[in-house]
Amino acid sequence: MELRKDPITRSWVITGDDVPEPTPRVGACSFCGDSAQQLQVISTLPGLDGSPWSARAVVHPNPLYRIEGEPARRGDGLYDRMGSVGAHEVLLENPHHDRHLWNASDAEVEQFLRLMAQRIQDLKRDSRFKYVSIFKNHGVTAGQEFEHPTSQLTATTFVPRRVLYELRAGLDYFETKERCVFCDILAQEERQGLRILEIRGDYAAFCPYAPRVPYETWILPRSHEASFERSGTSRVGNVTDLAALLRRTLQRIRTITESFHLVLHTSPNNQHQSGTLGYWKTLDDDYHWHIEILPVLEAKAKSYTFKEVYYSPVTSETAVKRLREAKI
Repeated sequence: MELRKDPITRSWVITGDDVPEPTPRVGACSFCGDSAQQLQVISTLPGLDGSPWSARAVVHPNPLYRIEGEPARRGDGLYDRMGSVGAHEVLLENPHHDRHLWNASDAEVEQFLRLMAQRIQDLKRDSRFKYVSIFKNHGVTAGQEFEHPTSQLTATTFVPRRVLYELRAGLDYFETKERCVFCDILAQEERQGLRILEIRGDYAAFCPYAPRVPYETWILPRSHEASFERSGTSRVGNVTDLAALLRRTLQRIRTITESFHLVLHTSPNNQHQSGTLGYWKTLDDDYHWHIEILPVLEAKAKSYTFKEVYYSPVTSETAVKRLREAKI
């Protein structure tokens, strides 16, 4: 496996002729019972109500990135390539096979959020890694890999393109107005009330003004914070409110569809200061962590994307109305 960079889009692509087969879903769960003894456990949080553990991180059984070595970035004519050095982990959200983020207790979801924060914090200590991504694909049409309640983590030697777009937009806005664009968006959404789904303590869920897919929903802290790991490990903020809001938001989404993508966007590793791009210099001021949830609906007559222009047949205002009215 290796990473290759597209010189036009500037996206890194992982490729190779030894791509592993999808993990089979037959037989015993590899994360439950005796099968779990074969796992390479990285981190475990204490259990609740008599359980041996509440959330844990393990090495992915077929990792796309491996922790050993150096990326050794090199040129290949006009192209760039490097080794697939990084980390690829499975985050077990719960020791119970049938207890997901939407039907677990708030305390259980909170433990999982704290595990997320701890893993990001730990991996950012490695100067090789520029970014740590955490995502969840649930449902067959969303590419779900395991039956057990899981999310996944990747630590990479590059910053994903979507996050780079946000970093650059955030920097441009801050240089013009000396304010965080995410804070201004949330302030307007709260003031107008048209697309706010729910507010719980210091966290808000809303449907963005220009959705990429129907019922797209974001969760943000209402107080400015660039790094999720600071929120997730702090004793000052109420992570329980975030856990409850995430649980309730997923319950609402699941009244529309069972399949969704969930992605955490947090700040990159600030050990990699950029003299040319500059966006790490004011990172704590111009970026704002958030969770993006993109539901996957059954195929429609029109594709959701058309020549890089997203198409959503449901406006955010209609989406938030239906989600607010959902019985959860």
